[in-house]
Amino acid sequence: MFSSIQLALFLSFTIKTCIGYGPAQQHYRLSENVTRVPVILGVMSRCPDALLCESVLDTTFKKTWPLISLDLSFIAKKDSSDATYGVTCMHGVEECAGNVQELCAIHLTQNQKQWWSFVQCLNYEGRWNVGNIDLAEKCAGVAEIPWEDEGEESGMKTCIESDVGKNLLVSSLTQTQKLGITKSCSIMISGKIRCIHDGIWVNCETGHTSEEFETFIRQEYDRLNPE
Repeated sequence: MFSSIQLALFLSFTIKTCIGYGPAQQHYRLSENVTRVPVILGVMSRCPDALLCESVLDTTFKKTWPLISLDLSFIAKKDSSDATYGVTCMHGVEECAGNVQELCAIHLTQNQKQWWSFVQCLNYEGRWNVGNIDLAEKCAGVAEIPWEDEGEESGMKTCIESDVGKNLLVSSLTQTQKLGITKSCSIMISGKIRCIHDGIWVNCETGHTSEEFETFIRQEYDRLNPE
């Protein structure tokens, strides 16, 4: 386990260092006119498969941030009888809370490196702590996402505790169903599920290591942005 100070220093270093990319990547055209590779992770926030996938891909993303457009799509069941979220999550109501927290981070920042650092912060504390409100507040601080409202701008706390967060979760489940994602963790790249970790890696034609994901993303980027 990391202490709060160690965790903050580690993620601060991670955020700063992953912005750069080495000489081997300098030939990429990184203007606003390029098409980034869409990457969607079908996950459950407390699922061990999700945490494993996110750990592997964290290394990949540090080398490909400028080339990708990242999103999370959550797996759960809509349940109108559930008074808290209107959703039933496989790993309990705490997982639903974790899903909402991560969706609120995405909603409030729109900066993939920033909200991803929030997700990684939750994961560092172990999956059984995901969904804890005190941990969410700490990780929002680490990721520099406002916790309290600032003027007319809502913070994480308001998003999590209001219907905004609940609606984000329901919308995410709808997206997951439309995409045909049923397993956590499913890694979808360019509109196709490229790899699944469901106890073991399966259906990974392009590989499942950090390096293989990086290679495939770079190939997709070149395909989407021909000279």
